Amino acid sequence: MLEIARGAARAVITPDGAGLKSYEVAGVPYVETYDDQPPMGSGAVLVPWPNRTAGGKWVLDGVEQQLEVTEPARDNAIHGLVRRVPWTVVEHTGSLVVLEAEAAGPGWPVPLRTTISYALDDHGLTVSHGVHNIGSARTPFGVGTHPYPRAGNSATDETSLSLAATTVLPVDADSMIPTGPAEPVSGDYDFRVARLLEGVKLDTAFGGCEPVDGLVRHVLRGPEGAVELWADPDFKWVQVYTPDDYPGRGRAVAVEPMTCPPDALNSGVDLIWLNPGDSWAGRWGLRPLD
Repeated sequence: MLEIARGAARAVITPDGAGLKSYEVAGVPYVETYDDQPPMGSGAVLVPWPNRTAGGKWVLDGVEQQLEVTEPARDNAIHGLVRRVPWTVVEHTGSLVVLEAEAAGPGWPVPLRTTISYALDDHGLTVSHGVHNIGSARTPFGVGTHPYPRAGNSATDETSLSLAATTVLPVDADSMIPTGPAEPVSGDYDFRVARLLEGVKLDTAFGGCEPVDGLVRHVLRGPEGAVELWADPDFKWVQVYTPDDYPGRGRAVAVEPMTCPPDALNSGVDLIWLNPGDSWAGRWGLRPLD
């Protein structure tokens, strides 16, 4: 494990998958943690696509590609290529760790070098992603991550959630693949004003995330703490998942910033394209609130 610290803040990152295992300030946790293997995608880095690709199939320059079907029960390729591979540590200082890996393999013909840095400062934890096209052809990609933020020591059902999202994506209940374009949020899917999570059941992709003062902002607030998950404007999407059985916690909530929606390799919605030799960078982070 790779630990970083600054003042009262501490974070732990896993070298396998480069995922965020824990983040706390003065002993107060702001993400769910775990003992051994990351459960339910906890902390995972999702490159070169987040969420699901139907049947693992997509087309690049007229050629059908077949990714490994890593969610066989739903016949999907899920969460990219790098969440279970060893990453190389590029730099590790007191408050910063930088790692890199290559995203390549069957069904992904143009290799990408991806980097991630975790940095602690006086305001919180900043996570910076980089993607570089090291292949010889133009390629699309998406980036996401899978944290389970928490409002300090507050119970999940006593926590309220607000999202920057203005749309929600309809999906097939069995495959979790989109059935149509995003629709304006309303009713049970409208979190533009904070709502208590008690009784809320979500495994839902929200879009149209609108920045405020230059950043997309999602907030969890409870009686024993609060945290903002912020992201650069490229993170136009967020998946929210509310399992009842997170190990050692029970009810938890994943708030997953994404640059594109589920099955974007087929729909083309909000994919980022890179020419050979070109790079992209984007950031998100966690900021404890009063």
